[in-house]
Amino acid sequence: MNYTIREIQKQEYPSLDNFLYEAIFVPDGIEPPPKTIITSPELQVYVERFGESKDDWGLVVEVDGKIVGAVWVRIMNAYGYIDDETPSLAISLYKEYRGFGIGTAMMKEILTLLKSHGYSRVSLSVQKANYAAKMFLKIGFEIVRENEEEYIMVYYL
Repeated sequence: MNYTIREIQKQEYPSLDNFLYEAIFVPDGIEPPPKTIITSPELQVYVERFGESKDDWGLVVEVDGKIVGAVWVRIMNAYGYIDDETPSLAISLYKEYRGFGIGTAMMKEILTLLKSHGYSRVSLSVQKANYAAKMFLKIGFEIVRENEEEYIMVYYL
């Protein structure tokens, strides 16, 4: 599958709402939450006023001119919070584009971008049952904390 990964443009920031919803892990057999769930404060921290902080960085992936995925970071007190110097990462890819290596390529691209801007690490939170947890480990993320349902992972740049 041919795709292009590039920096997100300001006019595309509102699309992060869709990708935030897509990033919510829904186990098989479970009814997805309503789209309004992204208006909750614990999720809005991922997208609200994106682009206004020097620590907001994002990439999108295009297939045939359509944005089908996004990966973005910002320093925020969210699920994957480590400290005030470590950006937390979110990644999302529409279901029909998963399994082609696009998510892995997006991750590698954002890690390169963060390293080039002087960050020393990046964190994320992922539910243990989410297949993406294996991808993160394979890329080089390390589990630094966990609870019953999720891992907090860090990648050292």
